[in-house]
Amino acid sequence: MRVPTIFYLLLCSLFATAVQAQFYKPKYIGIAAGAGNEIKNTDYSYSNQTLKLEAFFQVHKSEKWSYEVLIQPEINFAKHQLLNLYFVTPDEPNFEELRDRYTKLKDIREYALGIGFIARRHLSKTFDVYGYLSVGPMYTDTQTERLSRGFAFADVFAVGLSYHVKNLRFDIRPNFRHTSNAGLQSSNAGFNTLNCDIALAFKIR
Repeated sequence: MRVPTIFYLLLCSLFATAVQAQFYKPKYIGIAAGAGNEIKNTDYSYSNQTLKLEAFFQVHKSEKWSYEVLIQPEINFAKHQLLNLYFVTPDEPNFEELRDRYTKLKDIREYALGIGFIARRHLSKTFDVYGYLSVGPMYTDTQTERLSRGFAFADVFAVGLSYHVKNLRFDIRPNFRHTSNAGLQSSNAGFNTLNCDIALAFKIR
């Protein structure tokens, strides 16, 4: 079994354990899908599509505000290509070979576990707006000039709008995503993307 598969199965297992934990049940569980592209630049192209599982744990609620912890395993399907070959400098070993390799279009799989905090403002019984910030571990299966294959981190900042219908909640969630490995490996420029997710969650308590 390939390492990414093991990593993603571990993330899903942690997600299932959190959802089934008897000491604290999530208020909502759901799914999300999204897509995005790199912030416009001349160095590289990057586009992605993502699928996520989501568990929302409410930690506090008042008349106008509520606060939640979100646990969110995800798989990300990305395409990337180096556009500026001079990003790979001549002081790197085999730089011409690397330039040739990195300027080819690549398919990338990223497996991440987001752990985030949500501040939600209730506008009415049916509409909420919120801000969301998360950070979590990630495994990327492809070596690129901007991010080494292996362990990394994914950071996300989002704003969202929720619409409630009975026990269902529909979300639209524009977000900014940054991936890097905090200098733990050789390539660490990372990727910056603007994305938009749509989500459906089910109230379970």
